[in-house]
Amino acid sequence: MTTLPRYIAVEGPIGVGKTSLTRRLADSFNYDLVLERPEENPFLERFYRNPQQHALATQLFFLFQRARQLQELKQDDLFEPVRVADFLIDKDRLFARMNLDPDEFGIYNNVYDHLTIDAPTPDLVIFLQAPTPILLERIQKRGIAAEQTITADYLENLNNAYTEFFHYYDKSPLLIVNSSEIDLVGNDSDYEQLLQQILSGLHGVQYFNPKPTLL
Repeated sequence: MTTLPRYIAVEGPIGVGKTSLTRRLADSFNYDLVLERPEENPFLERFYRNPQQHALATQLFFLFQRARQLQELKQDDLFEPVRVADFLIDKDRLFARMNLDPDEFGIYNNVYDHLTIDAPTPDLVIFLQAPTPILLERIQKRGIAAEQTITADYLENLNNAYTEFFHYYDKSPLLIVNSSEIDLVGNDSDYEQLLQQILSGLHGVQYFNPKPTLL
């Protein structure tokens, strides 16, 4: 009998579909939902307009927010909950390294090291990938005002940083999903194939390559 992962984290660059998949998985498994709340970050829109000036404040706000959410998860472990999240605390440093200058990164690292001690580790991480043009198209389509100034160059750098990060990630079983040609929210066949792979039991690094749907 397959044991379901009790804590799933869905990750990937901006616009790849993390939150939509997270919501659907939570509904399928009846899991608690843990979502990032970028709309609460008062610096985010200013960061996209002027990254150099607002990067440190933006990163520290997100770090405090994510660490607080994970601390709440750890306290809830007494009740043995199951949950799915649309972020992985480890990736926070990925954004910081990309956006901060060396002095700012030093400040950030000091705070990070104190906040992320004993952060719970997911039983499964799902990494969603998509090429930069598709990410840009999805960002424009969903129309979140703060994101409309994101450039293709920024997304390309972010995509590369994510790929490098997960190339070395080994804390949890990792399922890598190329989401460019599939629709895990609107296409039930694609989603059911993903569920089957999750239910089959995952170890190490695996790739989700769905079979084409026959019309």
